[in-house]
Parts: sequence; C-alpha cells; structure tokens
Amino acid sequence: MKWRALMWILWPSFLMAGAASAVVFALVDPLDVAIFGYIRLERDFLYAAGFFFFWLVAAGSSALTLFMSPVSNSDSTDA
Repeated sequence: MKWRALMWILWPSFLMAGAASAVVFALVDPLDVAIFGYIRLERDFLYAAGFFFFWLVAAGSSALTLFMSPVSNSDSTDA
C-alpha cells in the first residue's frame, strides 16, 4: 500500500476516533461499564480501548472508501 494512501486512511480516522471518544465518554462513565455483568476494568484502560476501537472502525470505513473510489490514469502511474 502506498504511504499516501495510508495517510488518507489513518489521519481522518484518527480525528474521528477522537471525536467519537469525546462524545461517547461524555455520555458514559467507564466505571459504569461492566463486561459480562460483573467484570469491571480501569477507567484509563477503557478510555484507551474505546479510542482504539473507534479508530479501527473509522480506519475500516476510510479504507473501504479509498478502495471503492475510482482510479484515474494519473494515479496509476505513481510509484
């Protein structure tokens, strides 16, 4: 994969992950989250896990968008 394409995928998804984390964790306290009803995790761990989850989802969306975009003749000759 080209470095430019990787930048087009990771940078917007990073920004969206930050925005999504801010919105979700403004509404949900991580200490109120219980996995399988009884497992409680640290607040910092859930903040980080949530951010990386949102980043992965947004990166997948950006990668699919880039994959489905039409390829022009000038793009195909880039190294």
